[in-house]
Amino acid sequence: MATVILVRHGRTTANASGTLAGRLPGVRLDDVGTEQASRAGERLHAVPLAAVVSSPMERCRQTTDLLLAAHPAAPEVTTEDGISECDYGEWQGRPLKELAKEPLWKVVQTQPSVAAFPGGESMHTMSTRAVAAIRRHDAAIESAHGAGAVWVAVSHGDIIKAILADALGMHLDLFQRLHVDPASISVIRYTGTRPYVLASNSHAGDLGWLAPPPAKHGEGTSDEAAEDTAEDTAEDTADDAAVGGGAGPSTRP
Repeated sequence: MATVILVRHGRTTANASGTLAGRLPGVRLDDVGTEQASRAGERLHAVPLAAVVSSPMERCRQTTDLLLAAHPAAPEVTTEDGISECDYGEWQGRPLKELAKEPLWKVVQTQPSVAAFPGGESMHTMSTRAVAAIRRHDAAIESAHGAGAVWVAVSHGDIIKAILADALGMHLDLFQRLHVDPASISVIRYTGTRPYVLASNSHAGDLGWLAPPPAKHGEGTSDEAAEDTAEDTAEDTADDAAVGGGAGPSTRP
């Protein structure tokens, strides 16, 4: 039952100018994006990270470096082509206001499952390879580090929306209902029963609550015993949804 923290890259010069960057080289964070990525890193400071995986695009690698700059125990970064930006083909490098006049724009908005970019890939292909990559890494990280492992994947807006849609059981045609801002954080926990979306498009708040619970200890106070009982119950039903909403994550360090 590993947990993946999905981070979109910070704002880029292309984002700021309203250009679809796609896979063009040389697209970097602007000053706002640099600050956004650093703030996201502050949110991760208290989370023990088992692994970090990044899209190979420069803006994602730059964001990853800023995320981990002050982390007390940052793992080595792995590059993953499966979560790289969508190949927008002939659309990349063009202004969004110009693209909005193309007939394909409406298809992308209303029926993305059948949208294919000229000279690029389809959105269905994009979704399939991104979801497969995330699930593959998640299974490998859980196998290597245990069910409490937490890891980070740094990627792109449409990629993260597709991964969230899959976790929510949404058809790809509905994924435009999701929103993923630059440097926002979304969280998914995969289990044998189903994925759980713990956060989506979040911008603030310490994520220390995602840290695995402490190892079991001997008998202590009645309050500690009650907490242990609650933890035992949670572990017994770890893959199940808590009827009534559950008690939430432990607040103790």
